[in-house]
Amino acid sequence: MAGTWWAACEGPAMSPDEQQRLADWLRTQVAPFDGPLRLSTLAGGQSNPTYRVEAGAHRWVLRRKPPGVLLASAHAVDREYRVMAALAGHGVPVPRMWALCEDDTVIGSTFVVMELVDGRVFVDPALPGMAADERAAVYAAMADALAAIHRVDVAAAGLSGHGKPQQYLSRQIARWTRQYRDSQTEDIAPMEALIDWLPAHLPAGLDEHPGALVHGDFRLDNLIFHPTEPRVLAVIDWELSTLGHPWADLSYHLMAWRVAPDEFRGLKGHDLAALGIPDEAAHLARYLGGRPGPDAATMDWLMAFNMFRMAAILQGILARARQGNAAAADAQATGARARRMAEAGWRQVRG
Repeated sequence: MAGTWWAACEGPAMSPDEQQRLADWLRTQVAPFDGPLRLSTLAGGQSNPTYRVEAGAHRWVLRRKPPGVLLASAHAVDREYRVMAALAGHGVPVPRMWALCEDDTVIGSTFVVMELVDGRVFVDPALPGMAADERAAVYAAMADALAAIHRVDVAAAGLSGHGKPQQYLSRQIARWTRQYRDSQTEDIAPMEALIDWLPAHLPAGLDEHPGALVHGDFRLDNLIFHPTEPRVLAVIDWELSTLGHPWADLSYHLMAWRVAPDEFRGLKGHDLAALGIPDEAAHLARYLGGRPGPDAATMDWLMAFNMFRMAAILQGILARARQGNAAAADAQATGARARRMAEAGWRQVRG
């Protein structure tokens, strides 16, 4: 399935008063314009409501924190703004950032305004409707984009303070365990097993990496491709970015090869050769470009970690859906996959 990032979908609407305050703020903080402000909610993203903004001759994208009570450290649109602004000119395609507003009196929560990048967003990793050579080119571009992120000189980009790389994976396990506990709606036995197993079996040396820029949610539908070419125009959705081990980012991306479509947008079960999509080993080799990568045992641990992490994220989506402040209309169905992802992670451990 392909579409444009700005395709309209169901989502939370702004009140007339909020829209008026937003229009006044945009005229003074971003660019003057004549005529009314026009908003439409956009497809993409489960965490932060996203809107297409039309104002006179201007077209922008606005992302905001959702209303209501939020989990600590979640929905960090201010973090997204700062990292994307810093990456301009550093080899990673990102939208131009226009403004950050942390004044809740404007529309009720922090929001960012950025360039609207016209292009294609692919949701289904099997890329239906494409020719085999087109699929291969899309996957090559995706591997190259992830490698470019991990090559960023964080000091030169002004991102040395973007995270604490020390004991990155240990802290990630603790963080997502807390997030899962804070949003837990039922007992999931495989999740409890992963919470115990992961820290006890952390591979030696993984927590000692000096730290690279990691995106945190690098997957196909967080890329905007050129309208007709297999070229990445923008990497979006940076709210989980930090400094950490690039193999954690890499294995999260490669997780698509090990999960089924009904678990979370996976490729497992597809005839990859017939589709023209590289297998996991070939895609990994493209990303590495001759550099050393994780051995099989380390990759297996990283996969289990990322399935645990995704289960925690999905649990948070489910909790927000039940509270009534989810960003996407399909949040209930998406969040219900938390159990399946935890089960997949525990199968990874058990072989």
